[in-house]
Amino acid sequence: MPHPRHTAETYPHKPAIIMGDSGEMVTYRQLDERSNQGAQLFRSLGLQAGDHIALMMENNARFLEICWAAQRAGLIYTPISSHLKREETAYIIDNCGAQLFIGSHELAEVAQDMLEAASGASHFYMVGGIIDGYESWEEATDAQPAERIADENNGVPMLYSSGTTGKPKGVFVPPTSDDVDAPHPMAMTLGVAFGFAEETVYLSPAPLYHAAPLHYNMMNLYQGGTSVIMERFDPERALALIEEHRATHSQWVPIMFIRMLKLPQEVRERYDVSSMQFAIHAAAPCPIEVKEKMIDWWGPVIVEYYAASEGIGATIIDSDDWLQHKGSVGRALAGEIHIVDDDGNELPPGETGTIYFSGEQARFEYHKESEKTAGAYNERGWATTGDVGYVDEEGYLYLTDRKHYMIISGGVNIYPQEIENVLVGHDKIADVAVFGVPCDEFGEKVQAVVEPMNWADATDETAIEIMEWLRERISHIKLPKALDFHPKLPRLDNGKLYKRHLMEEYKGGARANDKPEE
Repeated sequence: MPHPRHTAETYPHKPAIIMGDSGEMVTYRQLDERSNQGAQLFRSLGLQAGDHIALMMENNARFLEICWAAQRAGLIYTPISSHLKREETAYIIDNCGAQLFIGSHELAEVAQDMLEAASGASHFYMVGGIIDGYESWEEATDAQPAERIADENNGVPMLYSSGTTGKPKGVFVPPTSDDVDAPHPMAMTLGVAFGFAEETVYLSPAPLYHAAPLHYNMMNLYQGGTSVIMERFDPERALALIEEHRATHSQWVPIMFIRMLKLPQEVRERYDVSSMQFAIHAAAPCPIEVKEKMIDWWGPVIVEYYAASEGIGATIIDSDDWLQHKGSVGRALAGEIHIVDDDGNELPPGETGTIYFSGEQARFEYHKESEKTAGAYNERGWATTGDVGYVDEEGYLYLTDRKHYMIISGGVNIYPQEIENVLVGHDKIADVAVFGVPCDEFGEKVQAVVEPMNWADATDETAIEIMEWLRERISHIKLPKALDFHPKLPRLDNGKLYKRHLMEEYKGGARANDKPEE
């Protein structure tokens, strides 16, 4: 199995990491040496295989170096969202049991708070500068030897759910081997399916603390490819980087497609994206119209998969197959799909229920959440993350929504994702959230909250226009009973809506139609 150190031996000056805006480059020799130095530092501090560390930083070149250092030292490492506040960050650091925390100077304010709030950590390092209470990661690792540690082991990430439906949960998938050359099995399965190789140039537009960007970048570096990492997503800049680096692979979420498609036509035509071979997307269901437009623009290189951090199974579908099964996320690539009703009965094709996977995938656990872990498995050993969908007669899976978000109005099950997928096709809508709010008459009613392309359109007239437009496209029982405007919906960088915050606002009687802050 390839490994960055093997590429470092064969092609020492080959770019491993290129930062999109700054242009900073890390060669494979530098990646190998710096990750060795990081592993040496961990050992010098007494950290052994199985110990935990946490890191919180923006996308930068040190991020993956640190992950590789932890991987080689056999540590369990937890990247934390750079958007979290003091209490949320401290909770994750303490919950995962991190003995060491690495922050960044760009996020110095939160890092400063962690000295007091993260009571379980005893070592604090910072990249890109230092503040009181932190040591320089760069200086500390530069002082270490660049040779491999004597007891290399296979570390793994333990990522936390985004907390869109409650408190974040740590998802631990144990390594399948102590061999440091053994990659994450699900990432490797998908990587082989998507043709990652040493010739790959992978554009990574999303934050590295999310599961897919982290796993794909690590897997790309396993294979000896080059990762071009955007410091932050910008639709036009992404197109420019594809052209500049002749990127062959990329990984997206649907909202990124939407924002690229809403660029002016002359801007979209300005860039050559013909080098792209696999434009991979996942994380949220993609509206059919959006995907049709992307295939029309980029060609049949759009590939979708469905999987989760829990690693319980995966599906895949390429452009040609999708055009024959629009809306599907594909057939099983890893594991076997089962659709199950609330009584535990397996449902036939065409009927909607909870999606389960069976197979020989590693059994995951929610860290320190034994009841939630047990609840993810049924008596047959099949596992679920709570998504809802159905399969057709050919075995193609279609996602409906998260069970948590399902609206029951007047005894009718309504799935918000279906309504959102239609609404986002309106020219005046940049983003949208649909959810249920309490209603004395029907139990729940459908509420839509729209982020307009232009705040000047946040008017009653536009709301009426949108509702009339929507009325022609969906059943009347699914029509929102109210439509409000919001200056910026709380969508996470991984493409998921933080609906819980919106739902809590509406339960408390708050209104969304507030002007954006100047």
